[in-house]
Amino acid sequence: MQKPEPFVKPDMIFSVTDASALLKNVVETAFPVIKIRGELSQITRATSGHMYMTIKDAGAAMSVIIWRGTPINFALSDGMEVVITGKLTTYPARSNYQIVASSIEMAGVGAILKMLEMRKQKLAAEGLFDIARKKPLPKLPTTIGVVTSPTGAAFQDIQNRLRERFPVHVILYPATVQGQTAAAEVAAGVEYFNRAKNVDVIIVARGGGSLEDLLPFSEESVVRAVANSEIPVITGVGHEPDWMLVDFAADHRAPTPTGAAEAVVPTKISLFQDLENMGHRLSAGFAARITNTKNRIENIIIKSPRQMVMERAQRLDDITRTLGIIINAKMVDARRKMEIVARMPDILNYKMINLRRGLEHSGQMLKSLGYKNVLARGYAIARDSDNQIISSAATTNKIASIEFADGVVKI
Repeated sequence: MQKPEPFVKPDMIFSVTDASALLKNVVETAFPVIKIRGELSQITRATSGHMYMTIKDAGAAMSVIIWRGTPINFALSDGMEVVITGKLTTYPARSNYQIVASSIEMAGVGAILKMLEMRKQKLAAEGLFDIARKKPLPKLPTTIGVVTSPTGAAFQDIQNRLRERFPVHVILYPATVQGQTAAAEVAAGVEYFNRAKNVDVIIVARGGGSLEDLLPFSEESVVRAVANSEIPVITGVGHEPDWMLVDFAADHRAPTPTGAAEAVVPTKISLFQDLENMGHRLSAGFAARITNTKNRIENIIIKSPRQMVMERAQRLDDITRTLGIIINAKMVDARRKMEIVARMPDILNYKMINLRRGLEHSGQMLKSLGYKNVLARGYAIARDSDNQIISSAATTNKIASIEFADGVVKI
């Protein structure tokens, strides 16, 4: 790049304001449009809606301003590599230069796919794509909610296919499907139908486009709105090869908006065929039941009244015999118990005699072993003043009494 010739003379003196204005004019004149590629950082959004951030690479950094209303097709985040198109200018109040962005895009398809893969892994880890969350589609919906652009071809394709297959009532929630506000509007449409509960199924649709154009359908707000929907959601975004993250969260993914309309309602012919098949199955079922009932009736054996009376009489005889056996057994058992009771006095007398004999024997034993019998044979017992028996000759001086067989002598 050729170095421009200086136009400021060495002896010229400027005020700070004049110098800043001159520098600003030079920069803006030299760089009316510039594209800069780098990595975003320090992203902040002011209450006014303007966004401020820094774009940097390994050697330098530059301030970036995105005025409110500037179209952005995807959410910005720190570390994202982008290409910013804008005008280079200066900000005299802080004596720095900055780029005012007119558009911003990811740095190539590879960067977009990398970002989508990381977001997909994050949302999948939260369980938003689990098969268990999928809800079945209604068989015959009466009202269908559609979230898409009212002027786009997708809505017309859906209406045309519904009219061809099975006309139903359609409620449109108009939403932009491209640009900075697209994700918020699509998510708001899904949430509206869930609050109103005025439809049986929701179609989220958009026609084909570039990967960048379809990015709103991979924003977290849209994915979460679809995953949390209590009403079944069908997505028909782009064409067959296009898979957005919202497709993984939906209850059914159709390859196109037209395919979404085909998935939500059956054709008239298929309904007629189903009705005809149901009629055949019902007829076959009734015929089988009639045949089975007829066979059961034919197999019923009607007995004569005489035979029925004889069978009841035989049953009564069997019951009578059984009762006789039971009663006889009870009588025998009762008779045996009465005989035992009748023998009770003899048993008691025998036991009394045995007890008396045992008592007499114990008395005789007590008498023969008692110390009185020993004293009667000429022995005596010496006791001290505490009435304790003296058993040693060394303590005879303590004798207080002597007990003989016929009495006690005090000393």
